[in-house]
Amino acid sequence: MKNKSTGQISAKTKREIEALKKTSDSEVDFSDIPLQDPSDPKWKNAVVGKFYRPVKEPISLRLDADVIAWLKSQGTGYQSRINEILRREMNLRR
Repeated sequence: MKNKSTGQISAKTKREIEALKKTSDSEVDFSDIPLQDPSDPKWKNAVVGKFYRPVKEPISLRLDADVIAWLKSQGTGYQSRINEILRREMNLRR
């Protein structure tokens, strides 16, 4: 079980966290973090929100059997496809 978390925080770690909470932003040393220039060519293909995952909420939904059959016939992930279709429609109506 080496390097496995027990979910418990040591007293020392708790003290460090409390000290960090009391530290103002102006006291934090950012000097070792390189500045990011958005005009730098390495960022030209960057996508904002690429790793954003909205919170999923489980619901019960009643759909026509033929609609479900059509979605399932396209392979696995039919619930994700339902979400994509609904999101596309939502974005069109915004």
